[in-house]
Amino acid sequence: MTHLLTEIRTALEDHYDADELRTVAKALCCEGLGISDSDYYLRTHVTLSGGQLSWLDQALRRLQAGEPLQYVLGTAPFGGLAMHVDSRVLIPRPETAELVRLVARLPQQAAVLDVGTGSGCIAISVAKACPALAVVACDVSADALAVARANALTAGADVRFIQADVLDVTSAAAALPRSFTCIVSNPPYIPLMERVLMERRVTDWEPSLALFVPDHDPLLFYRALARLGRTPVLAEGGWMAVEVNATFAYETAVLFTFYGYEDVRTEHDLYGKPRFVVCRK
Repeated sequence: MTHLLTEIRTALEDHYDADELRTVAKALCCEGLGISDSDYYLRTHVTLSGGQLSWLDQALRRLQAGEPLQYVLGTAPFGGLAMHVDSRVLIPRPETAELVRLVARLPQQAAVLDVGTGSGCIAISVAKACPALAVVACDVSADALAVARANALTAGADVRFIQADVLDVTSAAAALPRSFTCIVSNPPYIPLMERVLMERRVTDWEPSLALFVPDHDPLLFYRALARLGRTPVLAEGGWMAVEVNATFAYETAVLFTFYGYEDVRTEHDLYGKPRFVVCRK
């Protein structure tokens, strides 16, 4: 094990800081190579098969090229579930799991629509946490929906998936069922100008479609969601729960107020930032 860890650290020490490297090394050994936690921590001697050696060599090359660890492993944890991820979908972030808990706490829920589902992490987690709910998820990307459907099948979650573009509100409203009691969404919300400030592991590998909005219109998707919620897709008295850019949390709340929503409030994420807006039709 000591020799294996030395090989990993030597290959990746120029690409990660010390703390990140420890996390990556453990993930490669335990999740990638199937080495048990006890063998990893006790530094037990292990002999890798030819297949394991080949996988490790490819994994190290991909990480050296800057590819995110989650894509290399093929999975990302989310709310106690392991979601398959690849370059077709955004890697789920821990703070987004708070959105699932927000939805689960909303009163009188019967049917939930997840808009811009990506990997399906929100819809699948809601379906697993609240099996009595009818859960539908939509996305503009057929590739993302393929990943989400596979994740739902693996998780044993009952979720219906529909291809729809929320920015085309009229067409989306026609394609989606009616009378949802909650619309939930983690839409793109990063202004394009911020791209230069972000890690290349994000900007070079994760889908721009799921990340960025025009600099001149950072609330683009929230305006579309507000308009969608004013159609029969969202039932009267139904809830909207969205993840937001903390910089524009106040502006997003004002936007939903402008569109006639009530009980508009912001909620903070696990880092203490205003990350979510919740309101009622």
